Amino acid sequence: MKLILKLLAGIIIGILIGLFAPDFIIRLLITFKVLFGSFITFIIPFIILFFIASGVAGLGKSSGKLVGSTVSISFVSTILAGVLAFLVAVNVIPLLSATNQELVSGSALLPYLELEIAPLMGVMTALMMAFVFGIGVTKVKGQWLKNIFDEGKNIVELVIAKIIIPLLPFYIAGIFAEMGSEGTVFTTLQVFGVVLLMVIILHWVWLMIQYTIAGIMTKQNPFTILKKMLPAYFTALGTMSSVATIPVTLRSIKQTKVRESIANFGIPLGASIHLSGSMITITLCATAVMMMLPGLAIPSFIEMIPVIIMLGLVMVAAPGVPGGAVMAALGVLTSMLGFTEAAIGLMIALYMAQDSFGTAANVTGDGAVITLVDKFAKEDIGQEVEEVELNEVAATKE
Repeated sequence: MKLILKLLAGIIIGILIGLFAPDFIIRLLITFKVLFGSFITFIIPFIILFFIASGVAGLGKSSGKLVGSTVSISFVSTILAGVLAFLVAVNVIPLLSATNQELVSGSALLPYLELEIAPLMGVMTALMMAFVFGIGVTKVKGQWLKNIFDEGKNIVELVIAKIIIPLLPFYIAGIFAEMGSEGTVFTTLQVFGVVLLMVIILHWVWLMIQYTIAGIMTKQNPFTILKKMLPAYFTALGTMSSVATIPVTLRSIKQTKVRESIANFGIPLGASIHLSGSMITITLCATAVMMMLPGLAIPSFIEMIPVIIMLGLVMVAAPGVPGGAVMAALGVLTSMLGFTEAAIGLMIALYMAQDSFGTAANVTGDGAVITLVDKFAKEDIGQEVEEVELNEVAATKE
């Protein structure tokens, strides 16, 4: 919650500076925004390469139907959440008059210094390398190479936690100072309020859908299961971390009919790979940003499907720090949707403003996923027992 307060302070201070401060102070903030934005662009391919390669290699060590069913259900849940968010965004946001006013990108005030830090590789190159080497490591059992990806992941996560996240309030302040000097800041704030409210409502709609399906499949009252997961939801609101909430999530899910062994396996895995709440936020906010800024065309539903699938893939290995999901998603947004620096800044601001709610939706949704995993695991065990009994009967007859 401290980070959210810092971001809100950054927004307020940025607005005040943009409206009332001398031009040279505004230009200083704009200069920081430009330089920091260049650094974020530089680090994006490394986030994708090391996190996805390490994540894929780590999952590859495990085998069996249990891992497959957990990953499959989590991925499908994340993708469907993105589809729902996009359909809601394109049909509801245009009805809101505030978002119909496009914001003018660029400012009459220029930064004192522009320094472009070129990425070492493109986003798609980093993504393909991550999958090729991640899968390859599992096939050749290359522990040495796996250690390199793991250590690279730790370094990038350290950069995010110690550099990017602490400096985000200043970056956000620069964005809003620029908007304040342009006269577009109040229109932006109107859109922010509406979009954030839509995001939180959609989180709860998706949780209801998830638990309704889980309840129907397991013949349980979905509201009873969801009620038992509420401690995990409110804990995640405070921690802003799925991983940090694992102990509470485990305790909550064990109060349902899920077997303890399934819970102990599935909850830690789900905390890493099931990010339906984050997917809703990213998809809805990205659509809103494309409507707000000129030069960004909103894709059709068919065109958006590959984008949602790619976002679902990068969510699997998103950094486990506040804002990690949006950092991992920036590569897809820039390469597939053409996000500019201004769009990236607005996207980060929107996402970070609700990060605790997105994390809470992710964590609470894990309960529905693991309930379904437990259901399918019981069916598999029942089929195996039935097959053994049939074989014994056949052997007796012979």
